Amino acid sequence: MKILIDNGHGKETPGKCSPDGRLKEYAYTREIADRLVTGLQNEGIDAQRIVPGENDVALFERVRRVNAFGKDAILVSIHCNAMGSGAGWMPANGWSVFVGNNASMNSKRLARQLAQVALNRKVKVRRPSPQKLYWTANFYICQKTNYPAVLVENFFQDYKDDVEFLFSDKGSSVSRICCWKVLRIIKRNIKEICRSLNS
Repeated sequence: MKILIDNGHGKETPGKCSPDGRLKEYAYTREIADRLVTGLQNEGIDAQRIVPGENDVALFERVRRVNAFGKDAILVSIHCNAMGSGAGWMPANGWSVFVGNNASMNSKRLARQLAQVALNRKVKVRRPSPQKLYWTANFYICQKTNYPAVLVENFFQDYKDDVEFLFSDKGSSVSRICCWKVLRIIKRNIKEICRSLNS
């Protein structure tokens, strides 16, 4: 099984930064994606970024790259959330995970596992209800990918305390480890997961 890591937006995408310009989503998510892929590869897991450069890649092309692998895979798309346009600080904050409106049971299972890891690390997890750990949305990359897919929003780039947290050692660690721990679980149970994906 291959673990495919997507990272949010590109260097030229407007508005994807904190109001003070310190945190730029394209740079932060690529740093986390690189660390995650390296960590997974060091664990013997077949992992790869689908957008290795700094420029944006259209969603349909990202999906084409994912679906072209032609074997069992899992996609994790890494982003930073925002409530506004980036012009000023906003009140929304916290970490969250999304699946597509047409999500498979495997996508939902992966989302629940990611959220539980975040909760175990004492992270504020945004959720639609106390009982439901993940959100459902019409994110193109989640809905069009042929494999289990989740999109992770690593806190808010327009909430001041979240930005400070993301720049801290703990914040960077949380962004990476929430995904890493779950994908290590997947590695340990790879045969069972492959059977469920093929059933």
